[in-house]
Amino acid sequence: MRLPTLFLCFLVIFGSRVRAQVETATITGRVTDLVSELPVDFVTIYVKGATSATETGEQGRYVTTVPAGESFILVFSRIGYRETEVNVRELPAGARQQIDVALAPIESDLEVIVRESKIEEGGMIREDPAQLRLLPSVTGNLESILPSIALGVSSGSGGELTSQYNVRGGNYDENLVYVNDFEIYRPQLVRQGQQEGLTFANPNLMRSLSFSSGGFEARYGDKLSSVLDIKYKRPDSLRASLDASFLGGSAHVEGSKQVGKTSYQRLRFLGGARYKTTRYLLGSLETTGEYLPNFFDFQAYVTYDFSKTFQLGVLGNYNRSIYNFSPVQRSTAFGGFFETLQLFTNFEGAERDDFLTQMGGVSLTYIPERRSNPLFLKFLTSAFRSDEDEGISIGGRYTLGTLNTDLGSDNFGEIGRVIGVGVQQDFVRNFLNIQVYNAELRGGLELNVGDATTNRSHFLQWSVKAQHERIDDYIHEWERLDSAGYSLPFDEDAVRLFSVLNSQNQLESNRFSAFLQDTYTWRRDGRADIRLSAGVRAVAWDLSGEVNVSPRAQLLYKPLGGSKDITYKLAGGLYQQQPFYREMRAPDGTVNTDLRSQKSFHLVGGITSDFYYGKRNPKKFRLITEAYYKSLWDLVSYEIENVRIQYSGLNDASGYVAGLDFRLNGEFVPGADSWLNLSLLRAREKLRDVEHRKVIGRGPNGEVLDEVVEYVPRPTDQLFQLSLFFQDYLRNNPNFRTHVNLTVGGGLPFGIQGSNTVYRNTLRFDTYHRIDIGFSWRLYDRETSRRRDTSPLRFTRSTYLSLEVFNLMNVGNQAGNTFIKTIFEQQYAVPNRLTGRRVNLRLKTEF
Repeated sequence: MRLPTLFLCFLVIFGSRVRAQVETATITGRVTDLVSELPVDFVTIYVKGATSATETGEQGRYVTTVPAGESFILVFSRIGYRETEVNVRELPAGARQQIDVALAPIESDLEVIVRESKIEEGGMIREDPAQLRLLPSVTGNLESILPSIALGVSSGSGGELTSQYNVRGGNYDENLVYVNDFEIYRPQLVRQGQQEGLTFANPNLMRSLSFSSGGFEARYGDKLSSVLDIKYKRPDSLRASLDASFLGGSAHVEGSKQVGKTSYQRLRFLGGARYKTTRYLLGSLETTGEYLPNFFDFQAYVTYDFSKTFQLGVLGNYNRSIYNFSPVQRSTAFGGFFETLQLFTNFEGAERDDFLTQMGGVSLTYIPERRSNPLFLKFLTSAFRSDEDEGISIGGRYTLGTLNTDLGSDNFGEIGRVIGVGVQQDFVRNFLNIQVYNAELRGGLELNVGDATTNRSHFLQWSVKAQHERIDDYIHEWERLDSAGYSLPFDEDAVRLFSVLNSQNQLESNRFSAFLQDTYTWRRDGRADIRLSAGVRAVAWDLSGEVNVSPRAQLLYKPLGGSKDITYKLAGGLYQQQPFYREMRAPDGTVNTDLRSQKSFHLVGGITSDFYYGKRNPKKFRLITEAYYKSLWDLVSYEIENVRIQYSGLNDASGYVAGLDFRLNGEFVPGADSWLNLSLLRAREKLRDVEHRKVIGRGPNGEVLDEVVEYVPRPTDQLFQLSLFFQDYLRNNPNFRTHVNLTVGGGLPFGIQGSNTVYRNTLRFDTYHRIDIGFSWRLYDRETSRRRDTSPLRFTRSTYLSLEVFNLMNVGNQAGNTFIKTIFEQQYAVPNRLTGRRVNLRLKTEF
């Protein structure tokens, strides 16, 4: 207990110098005359109810500081013009938003025009979670919607059943996730998307969501691909919600309370419970049987203000996922036009998986009321525990043969020639326990160095963090293959198993990390807005003895005074991902404690353009274009089957990733945001001491013809992905809305099971394409309903009824392969397909 006590004393000693920077945001913009479109100077801008104010300059530009974490009204006032009030939703601490206002002269009958730019903090995409809660989602997790709204994000081979995501050629383990500054971890033993439960973040508790696809700042951690930063609400009134559907339900409550003789809310609380079952959904898979998935999650976040300057935050989560499955049979047809094959299997046995994760975190923040002091401090400590139990004992008797496709035949649709018969038996008893404990002290210092015409500031941030990890892993699994009565591999003297894995590993280690970052902001009235962020991270790990230093920088430049609203972005830096347990574990179960960090150099350039389209009622749109290149070395090669990643346990590869991302979003229909994303990607790697070859055809005698290639596709190489989310409503009845989610993605590469690394990832899945559509009907809304006093639902704030159709076109997308091997060493990759069409009914009520 000495370390937390020491940190607390440090907070109290320096508390008198701490500033409320962490609880403020910035709003910039331009005020013009609605008639002449000329800039208006000396306009007074202030937050309603506050005592301080700011004024516009000669070019109509202004910069003002506003409270973060709460909604407010921004007032624009000047003699000769109509006073204007703008309702602003709560902003995260340190964020920046642009609000342009065209004021109408008092004598005119024109309406005031207010134009807002979306928040852009550190080059990250930011969305309001409230707009995403009604979107059709199979998993019920907000992360599954990221491919539709973020740059370069794909759900990978797990498809719609998983909430995991690949970002710009990275895998699931390369993504950072934060909730209220606490880093979140995911289960390690999940093999298939249907085993996945609920992710940590609860959409009902979210205040904001920010996402970066690469080139992120030094204040974020040490992963190779992306960062998802989620902030929970600071409620100011009592509210609740209920959500129920065929796939489960959720409930949440939030509120605040004055404690003692205070003029402000001291106690704020959030609590949410979720239940998910995909039994109905999994019934559309080709493997029939009894599916009994039950996933439960409870989460709470409580803050208590000891005073206006000192705040305590407590975050807790209990998450349990139980997956029971007793397969009965499977029938899968595959192949081409000239030859169609069918696999038919009868099963015996069952699978039971139990994943339990628990997390608790405490934060202490000291924020003095005096704004003249620029220093703030924040202490965080958390504990994470994951208990994962994987049990499989399933045997299948299969028949593989050619399918009769002759429409005129009496045996149409039946197996004609039998290619192979046999038995495939899997036995798994795996146990994994992960414990992570950490403590972190963060700080910041803001220095304003501007003058009357120029606003310049430095915002220094730093952190020191210590983390202890303990891993206990027990592996016992084997697989038996039998073809035509002969066990494979065939041995005349003994019956041999196809594969056997037995190991037991215990690891304890400590990591120490720190970062220092300076964000320099330069704003000059009517000219430009520049944000330069530069920093460095350092991480040391006592298990391998490795120390990593990672410099990073980011430049955002926005010209002012022109007719176009454009922001330019340039970011680069070194990203070094120290191995967690799974990267160190080789396929034979041994652990390589000397494994080095995987490394990547990011270079990202982009342009963000905000524009209005339409004459009578112009609508705001945003177009983001980014190009990137990532050089990779000291990679740990891996294979992916569904969502399971099997690492080599060696730094045996290098490579690169290059691509282009485009994102257009806006109100194609007034009052309903829509998104269109297009990503083009090339991800390549080469294994050390391997001469990769590529098959180019066959010779006159049937021999294989190949050629040497330097690089081969990475398992996440997806040539393109197109994602569209579109909302619309009836012109005469906006209470009825339609939500369409379309995804089309190139096939991911894969190789033949057990093959050498010379011909690596030479095959590809079919193109992934899927349409989900939802119809929502707003039955009641207290703010807009005309029957506010007579409606039977008037005891609620709002009530929605939704009808969702998943996989509208009933496409059999591929999630992996089952490899069937004959006694003659012939091997067939039988596709494992994802879910078919399903209809879901959903009711959501807010109180």
